[in-house]
Parts: sequence; C-alpha cells; structure tokens
Amino acid sequence: MNPLLVAVIVAAAVSAFCWVASLITKDTSWVDRIWSVVPVVYVWIFAGAAGLGDPRLVLMAVLVTLWGARLTFNFARKGGYTGMEDYRWAILRERMSPAAFQAFNIGFIVLFQNALLLLIALPALTALENPRALGALDILLAALFLVCLVGETVADQQQWRFQERKRAEIEAGREPEVRFVQRGLWSVSRHPNFFFEQAQWWLVFLMGAAAAGTVLVWTGVGAVLLTALFIGSTIFTESITRSRYPEYAAYQARVSAVVPWFPRRARPATADA
Repeated sequence: MNPLLVAVIVAAAVSAFCWVASLITKDTSWVDRIWSVVPVVYVWIFAGAAGLGDPRLVLMAVLVTLWGARLTFNFARKGGYTGMEDYRWAILRERMSPAAFQAFNIGFIVLFQNALLLLIALPALTALENPRALGALDILLAALFLVCLVGETVADQQQWRFQERKRAEIEAGREPEVRFVQRGLWSVSRHPNFFFEQAQWWLVFLMGAAAAGTVLVWTGVGAVLLTALFIGSTIFTESITRSRYPEYAAYQARVSAVVPWFPRRARPATADA
C-alpha cells in the first residue's frame, strides 16, 4: 500500500479518536497526549516503505524517535497523561460559547493539529521519493538536530527545576520572590524550548530537501505551519502570563521572544522582577 495513504489513514484514525475522546471526557487535551508519538509513527512508515534500507530515512526516523522520547518524558512528568487538561483550553472555553468552542475543538484542536503532525513528518516522504546517498550535509543537519535536542532538554529541565522550587515555596506558605523562570537559557529567550522545537523540524525538512537536492519542495509546509502555530501560541500564552504577573512586561522588554539573543539593558526598578 502507498505509504502516504497509510500515514493518512493513521492520521484519520487518530483524529477520530481524539475527537470522540474529547466529547466523552470533556477534556480537549488528547491531541497533546499523542503529539510526541504520531510523528514518530509517520516517519517510520516512510522508512519502512524503503525496507529500512535507506540510511537517510533510518537516520531521520531515529532522530525523530529521540525527539518523541524526550518530549513524551517531559510531558509525562508534568502530569500530561494523568487527565490534566491544558490550562489554555479551559480559558478559551470560558471565553467562547459551547457551540463555538466545539467548532474550535473539531476544526483546530483535532483536525488542524493532527494534519500538522502528519505534515511535519512528510520530509521523510521527500527522502523516500528521492533516494540519494547519505552525505556530509546530512551528517551536519543531524548533528545540529542533536544540538537542538539537547538545548530543548536543558530549557525544559531549567523550567522544571524552577517550578519545583516554586511549588515548594508555596507549599511552605511563602510567596516566591521570582514567579516565572528567567535564568539559564530563559535569560536569553522567553521561550527557548519553542525555539529548539521549531528548529528541529526545520532541520528535518532540510534533510528531506537534501535528498531532493532543492529546498523548493512542498513538504516544507509542515515546518511553516508549525512556526505559525508557535507564533500564535506564544502570543496567547504570554497574554495569560502577563495578566497573572505584571512584572512579566519588564521581562518581555528585556529578553528576546523566541530566538536566543543578548538581553537588553533592564530598567533599574525592574532588573530583578
């Protein structure tokens, strides 16, 4: 069977599951729970279609598997698989009518995001359709992918440790002096985890493009849409954070939004906000 058709069938089945599960449980975070799993499945479908004999496809599948394992671990330790819904969906539910939210659920949360999870894996289809010997460029891209994987791991670990210390302070009846993470990678980017996440999928796209011999391939649409999704998510998430913590505005003025960069000089009154 055509591997793209197989991947589309899997995506349709996963979408149906996420939608039905969201209706039964009244929890719209099912796509979040499969986010780190299904792209791995898709890439291995394309690698398997080549009989696991294409070194580039196997390399891409291994890299995406490492991505999935890391993200699954981080999501699990934050309680993502215990039935806890993403707080942003709860906020949107309060702002929308029930009918509007259900339309948003099926149209964006379920269909768009599941389509996106398939699209970001499609550079593997480009590699399947353009078999070419593994070269130095592929090795460089793979090395950069691993650097980004480490960067995202470090960013998430820094955030995890901060949240654990913050929770301990609150449980001890003390008000945390600092209410959101600002040190380490978070001192040069407000969302270093977002940066490294997007960079990894652009590198996957470039590995497919390296097989095709050109970046002018349609399977780059996944990386483009993923970046657009993260832009919207960043704006929405920061609006919530700023409403909770007024000092976040000073952090925004000082630190780059996504791409790590040298922080701007802080105003004396908010240097330690």
